[in-house]
Amino acid sequence: MTKYTIEQTQQILPLIPLRGLTVFPYMVMHFDVGRDKSVAALEEAMVKDSHIFLTSQKDLKIEDPTPDDYFKVGTICKVKQMLKLPGDVIRVLVEGINRAQIREITSTEPYFEVEVEEFLYEYEGQLDENKEIVAAVRMVHKNFEQYVKVSDRISSEALLSVSEILEPGRLADTIASYIRLSQERKQEILELFQPIERLIRLDAMIKEEIELLEIEEELSEKVKSQINQVQKEYYLKEQLRAIQEELGQEDDPTSDLMEYEVRLQNKKMPQEARDKAMKEMKRLRTLHPSSAETGVIRNYIEWILDLPWSKKSRDRKDLSYARQVLDEDHYGLEDVKERIIEFLAVRKMASKTMKAPIICLVGPPGVGKTSIAKSVARSLNRKFVRMSLGGVRDEAEIRGHRRTYVGALPGNIITNMKKVGVTNPVFLFDEIDKLASDFRGDPASALLEVLDPEQNNTFTDHFMELPYDLSNVMFITTANTVSTIPGPLRDRMEIIEISSYTENEKYEIAKRYLVPKQLGQHGLKDSQLKFSPAALKEVISGYTREAGVRNLERQIANICRKVVTILQEDPKGFTDMHVNKSNLTRFLGPQRFMYDKVEKEDQIGLATGLAWTSVGGVTLFIEVSVMPGKGKIQLTGKLGDVMKESALTGMSYIRTIADTICLEPDFHEKYDVHIHIPEGATPKDGPSAGITMVTAVTSALCKRPVRGDIAMTGEVTLRGRVLPIGGLKEKTLAAHRAGIRTLIIPFDNKKDVEKIPEKVREQMKFIFAKTMDEVLKHALV
Repeated sequence: MTKYTIEQTQQILPLIPLRGLTVFPYMVMHFDVGRDKSVAALEEAMVKDSHIFLTSQKDLKIEDPTPDDYFKVGTICKVKQMLKLPGDVIRVLVEGINRAQIREITSTEPYFEVEVEEFLYEYEGQLDENKEIVAAVRMVHKNFEQYVKVSDRISSEALLSVSEILEPGRLADTIASYIRLSQERKQEILELFQPIERLIRLDAMIKEEIELLEIEEELSEKVKSQINQVQKEYYLKEQLRAIQEELGQEDDPTSDLMEYEVRLQNKKMPQEARDKAMKEMKRLRTLHPSSAETGVIRNYIEWILDLPWSKKSRDRKDLSYARQVLDEDHYGLEDVKERIIEFLAVRKMASKTMKAPIICLVGPPGVGKTSIAKSVARSLNRKFVRMSLGGVRDEAEIRGHRRTYVGALPGNIITNMKKVGVTNPVFLFDEIDKLASDFRGDPASALLEVLDPEQNNTFTDHFMELPYDLSNVMFITTANTVSTIPGPLRDRMEIIEISSYTENEKYEIAKRYLVPKQLGQHGLKDSQLKFSPAALKEVISGYTREAGVRNLERQIANICRKVVTILQEDPKGFTDMHVNKSNLTRFLGPQRFMYDKVEKEDQIGLATGLAWTSVGGVTLFIEVSVMPGKGKIQLTGKLGDVMKESALTGMSYIRTIADTICLEPDFHEKYDVHIHIPEGATPKDGPSAGITMVTAVTSALCKRPVRGDIAMTGEVTLRGRVLPIGGLKEKTLAAHRAGIRTLIIPFDNKKDVEKIPEKVREQMKFIFAKTMDEVLKHALV
């Protein structure tokens, strides 16, 4: 290997840090100088033999660099020419002499001055005598020639000048100044002081650049080919448009097709839907624009493109925020809130495997079933969509009509999904218990697929004829009662019962939500109308009788309207209104309901029962009259079959115990019994009034009064056993509203007492009865 000697010399030179430029030895280049320190360094260089040290900045964005901001290896250059330009800018022409390394920074003001160590190499012997150097130089020449062929940035003159260089170090520096390298790679070459090592490293870089340029060329050819194809299609379409204009067909059907194609390319959707859309667009191209089928296909394609196939709103999984939102919007409803929090907690732990629950909120009107669904959507940061099912009889409302029908459209589920624009909304099916069916089909059966988490990922609408994924939708349904929901549909839902509100809960709801809401809707300030706690409680107990709070809100709105009328009639004389118990009748008139004046006197043949309806619990008075006759039993009050059978069962039981209650064995042949339940226009049914009817009949036959301060509920058997009933919470709340504080209930319902609100439970006395003997013992005086 050819040997060379290294001579190291030191000198002090002014320094200019360059941005985005790397100067190599033997390289001639020009650049502009504008920074104050750089101008001062240049002026100093002109004084000292025109030599200057140039190095590169590490970060181009730094305007005022420090010694740490530029590389320590650079190039000693000679300033060959200076030219002043407008704006205090100097254009400089320099020639690289040799690489050098900074040893010490001797000054930073008014310019950078450094002591550099210059490395001079002197070869011993002839370069062409060393085969390794000759081979390396030839290899680099060959690769550089290949680089010039694939690159259009280097002239043939540059290739000719490089081919005459045989010294390895100079060859590496010259080629490095020509080829396109990043600043980091150029600096890497500059910092290699050994000539052969520098040449070999540069050769590797040239090969990498050749490979990249070949890939770029290949990609460029592909793009060019695609552009040519697009231009060809555009030309043909323009010709087609011109022909159609000549034929009088000025509308351009191809423009819509182009729009559909662009939208289809940009839309994320399942491959099956994409293939279907492409197939329909292919059909559309072959049809005449005035064809009737053209409009049908266009409509179908637009439905495919408009549907959200993959777009989702991002769930907010913050449990504390969700709880805060639910508590802000609703008072009570703890079961619903807890279920939503549980869903969020599990979703947070297993977001990929967790399927959205299908919840059915069952409760009386006005307790907040629909509004809690909106709050659930807000707490999850999801969009909300509502579909009312009340009175829906046609299956096509759910699944849509097939496209063979004139004017066919998708069903309401697909329509609402398109409207909401995401695949994971909170979807409310309101009044699901009021679905009906007729000759047009059964909507409840159509909902089976929608509300089944195992099937709804492939819900197929008759119009779309494509499987649509509903598995990300959170379905919530509402109902007043589960008894009218078909069994298979009920089985697919998680039932959460929302009971009637207690008076305390109604008071809190009125104070926190209803009063502020109505004041705002009627344009009243908080100071202009105030309600005392006693007034609100009087409105609740004396002017409304309901499970929810709708009528309560109407009464508050009624008061607000009257106050607004007073304000508008005499704005100057108006004074702030304070509604209290004493002046409440001025706004609402006389009290409508007298809960505390229920028949509490001990009476013969009158017993108080409890019933559970779709609007909540109610008290039920059963009257019995016994008259001489031939054993006829008469039942009035619009009773259902179950209740009639329950009455007959009770009569048979009384006959079996006649001797124990001081009745003659043949009493049923001597007396007629008339059982009546008031409010005769209201249908009544169910077995839970059994013990109440037995008590009332026994009282009438034995002439023993029934306690007026007691109510009861329970089913009776022929052997006198008391069987459990449903709706205990609702019935207890009804008794509490009516001022009754003692209840006789089946022993097997003891476990359900815990579900009754604590404040109500503490005020009630429960008597748990296993047999009819125990009921009569406590009920009869």
